[in-house]
Order: sequence, then structure tokens, then C-alpha cells
Amino acid sequence: MGNADHVIATAPLSRVGLERLHRVMAAHVRSGGMPGLVTLVYRRGEVHVDAVGRQTLGGSNPMRRDTIFRIASMTKPIGAAAAMILVEECRLGLDDPVDHWLPELADRQVMRRLDGPLDDTVPAHRPITLRDLLTLRMGLGHILAPAADYPIRRKMDELGLLLGPPQPQAPPTPDEWMRRVGTLPLMSQPGEKWMYDLGLDVLGVLIARVADRPLDVFLRERLFEPLGMRDTGFHVPRDKLARLAGSYVANPAQWSLDVYDGIDDSQWARPPAFASAAGGLVSTVDDYLAFCCMLLDKGKRGRERILSSTSVDLMTTDQLTPEQRAANRMFFGDHSGWGFGLSVNLRRDDLARNPGRFGWDGGLGTSAYTDPTEGMIGILMTQRVMDSPEPPRVFTDFWASVHQAIED
Repeated sequence: MGNADHVIATAPLSRVGLERLHRVMAAHVRSGGMPGLVTLVYRRGEVHVDAVGRQTLGGSNPMRRDTIFRIASMTKPIGAAAAMILVEECRLGLDDPVDHWLPELADRQVMRRLDGPLDDTVPAHRPITLRDLLTLRMGLGHILAPAADYPIRRKMDELGLLLGPPQPQAPPTPDEWMRRVGTLPLMSQPGEKWMYDLGLDVLGVLIARVADRPLDVFLRERLFEPLGMRDTGFHVPRDKLARLAGSYVANPAQWSLDVYDGIDDSQWARPPAFASAAGGLVSTVDDYLAFCCMLLDKGKRGRERILSSTSVDLMTTDQLTPEQRAANRMFFGDHSGWGFGLSVNLRRDDLARNPGRFGWDGGLGTSAYTDPTEGMIGILMTQRVMDSPEPPRVFTDFWASVHQAIED
């Protein structure tokens, strides 16, 4: 199952452990769980990359180190880093209201009951701030329940607000999307509840308006080019499409995989109308490693200073209350919280993951976390859509194997 990109390193990564990692990952591909995958393990300057299987189901192109993946919610930490650049330039304040830049969010009304009518509201206690967006506590987000049970969820679906690429195929422009957001009451008071996803898309619109340039341009100029992330963006140029992996979703009835997003007809084969800071990027393992190494090195990458160490510390410090963490155990378990655009480990868990470890998963089949205690970064890229917020077995097997590969 391996190919030329299967590289065995020496200490500080165990040869035996890395061989085990390869066997475990290859078994997931061999079982039909996905056509292929790429893993990367970095520790204290040493990098191990393993590409297994094929880029597409039934295809002839092998997975490669430079295969391009839709990284979905692994976009979120990148969006948060972009916002912190603007904070450092004093163009945004973490606790300043965002109304000036996002007038659609001014003078919010808040629903009395989440399952109640949309016009049964009270005034918001305070304006929405940048910190609310970064911590997903703006008062709007996903309800993990059938839409029929909640009028607000039905309305959000009707307005096309929960983007979830590759649907809808024709999302609204950022200004139109924000206009639609502004027609809704909040589900909870600003800062009160952690609600997934939508706040980071609002953040992307905010970044573009403050920077006075499209989000993709700002990210390219301030993050991707300085970090050498040549294959990261909101679409795949025509001359790189052959390196894009196919995206698949499980078909339980047929015990098979169905195409979720193809190659030539991929939603990512053209620039999007809405560049989603919550989940719209494509990338490679080496590009994403550059971003993670910048955070591990407290905002630096080589001689390039992207963020201050203070900003990185803020991003990677849990911002939630115990009650907010407890209400979202599906996402955080009993061991994690949420910083700015990413999850943060608060205590050591069953997979030997250390306090301070940070990162996030992507719902289309990717995962990346950084462990400052070990000086280690792990990145897994597949294109098998997650069936639930619970990490799939390939994720848990990857992380268990990565920690077993530590030499000392």
C-alpha cells in the first residue's frame, strides 16, 4: 500500500512505532474505508510522511505527499490567526463590538426559547464582539437536532446560512449572506453558549471588510505566501486538479462509498462566491505543517514573524466556562475546551494527549494537532466524510499510533 513517499525516520521518532503507524493506516485503506490517505508526523525538527493508497476510488493515481485535500474545519485556526493579525495592527479589538464593520449584527434580538417562534424575543444584553466570533459564542450556530423541531433551524436552512461545503453549490456572496444572517434573532445571548461553525464564517466576512480586500487575498498575502503554503486556497487551479483527492461519503445500505465531491466537477475547481473561513480551504500536509510549525514556534516561521507569542498564547488557551464545555461534550469530551478557532486539551486523556495540545478536525476527513510538550505535530488527511462529531476510528487509531512512535 505504501509508495515512494513512505519514509522511515530515526529518533526522536521510533522506527518501530512508525512502521506500526503505517500498518495501522494501511489497514484502514485495505478494508475499503477510504481510497487512500496521507499522514505526517513532525517532532523536534524531524518529519515523517507516509502516503497510502489511491487519490480516487478505482483510480490509478497514487496518494502522494503533495496530494491536495479539502481540509474543511481545519480552516478555522487559519481564520483565527488572520483575525489576530488585525488585532495586532490595532485594526480590531478582541472585546470591541463588531457593529461598525458588521452593521447587520447591530441591535440584536434574542429568542426567549430555542424551540420557540422567531418573533418571541428580548433585546441582546450587549453587542457581539470579535472574541465572541473567535470562540463561537456569538449566539448563532448549529443545532444538532432535526430541523423540524426548531423554527430557527428551519429558517437557517431556508436562507442557506449553514454552508457545509460542497453544499449549497451556489452559495450567496458574503454581503448577501451577512444580510440574511441579520434577518434572524440570536439563539442565545452573546457570550452565553458555544455553538458550532457559523461564527467563524461571520469572522471571515469581518476580516475581509476590515482588511478592505477579499478574504482569499488577505490570507494569501499575510499567511500563505510568508509561510510558503503554495497549495493552500479556496479553490484548486486547473493545472493542479490532478493532485486533488476525491471526496467520499459512506453508503451504509450498500456497504460502499459514494462520491461526495468529484475532481473535474468539484466545487473547489473554481473560486467560490463565498470564501468560508469556517471550512472552505484546500491544502496539503506540508502546507499545513508550515502553519502548525508557526504556531508551535510562538508565531515565527524561520526568520518570518507572523504573530506575536501573546497572540498565539491567546489562541491556544481555553476560553470557555465549565458549563459551556459540559454542554458540548460531544465535541470536547471531558478533557478539552476551545480557544480561538481551535480545541485545546486541558488534561491528559486516554490516548496520552498532553494538556496544552491544540488543533482541530475537518469534517471531510482531516485532522491536525500540535503538542508543545512533545514538540510534535500530527496531520492526517483523508477524504472520507465524518459520520458524526465523534472522531472516526481512523482518527483515533492515528493518534494512538503517533503517540506510540515517540522514542523517549
